[in-house]
Amino acid sequence: MLYTVQHQEEGPMAVRLNIVMDDELYRRLKRDLPPKRISRFINDAVRAHLHPDRPTLDAAYKAARKERWRTQLADDWSVTDTQGWPK
Repeated sequence: MLYTVQHQEEGPMAVRLNIVMDDELYRRLKRDLPPKRISRFINDAVRAHLHPDRPTLDAAYKAARKERWRTQLADDWSVTDTQGWPK
């Protein structure tokens, strides 16, 4: 695998990656996607199939904990707690 790093002034750093792909699949990409959108399509597809890393998940959970509607929803559902109910 060969890659080169390209530095950009703003935004995330892009990495140029050479991949090997089936000819028919590449022809479909060229036919079905607008010009200059193959890289974005592949980037989005790979991102969608990878699980978020731990720091990303932790940050998302911390942000969600601060949302008022989530705490209200948790309070509303707290009355359904089954502790102490007969089995």
